[in-house]
Amino acid sequence: MSKKNQNEAPGQEQEVLEEQAEQTAETAQQPEAQTEAPDPLLTELESLKDQVAQQEDKYLRLAAEYDNYRKRTAKEKEAMWSDAKADTAGAFLPVYDNLERALKQETADEAFKKGVEMTMNQLKEVLSKLGITEIPALGQTFDPNLHNAVMHIDDENFGENEVAEVFQAGFQCGEKVIRFAMVKVAN
Repeated sequence: MSKKNQNEAPGQEQEVLEEQAEQTAETAQQPEAQTEAPDPLLTELESLKDQVAQQEDKYLRLAAEYDNYRKRTAKEKEAMWSDAKADTAGAFLPVYDNLERALKQETADEAFKKGVEMTMNQLKEVLSKLGITEIPALGQTFDPNLHNAVMHIDDENFGENEVAEVFQAGFQCGEKVIRFAMVKVAN
């Protein structure tokens, strides 16, 4: 009996192994069937992933475009403010020139002279509060970006390209020149 059981046992094991092999073969065949005919849910999932990626790209581009717009308009606003200050100051420069000429004239009336000086100081203070500064010229080296040379002299007392005389003061607002200084240059 034990011999029979031993003989039967290997046969049963053989049958069990064959069944497992068949199940493995069927399982192996099922994925092949899936790859042959794509699952509609997987296709739809891939399509939705592509749409999400496209929408995310559109969103990022729109956000970047808006950020650039915001920076550009802020820069334009600042430039408009600076231009408006420069234009306004430019309109007052003839008044500055006339007050400067009045201060150079001799007068017997000290009260009148004191009034002109006070007006000139007040105008200078207002210009400085606006960030408008006078371009240094007298004794400086001639700079065509800041000075307008209207005369040229040969004088040994001055250095090469040195400003010898200022006829009209120049002004700038930050780096922007409102009016060039009108000068006489020595070589």
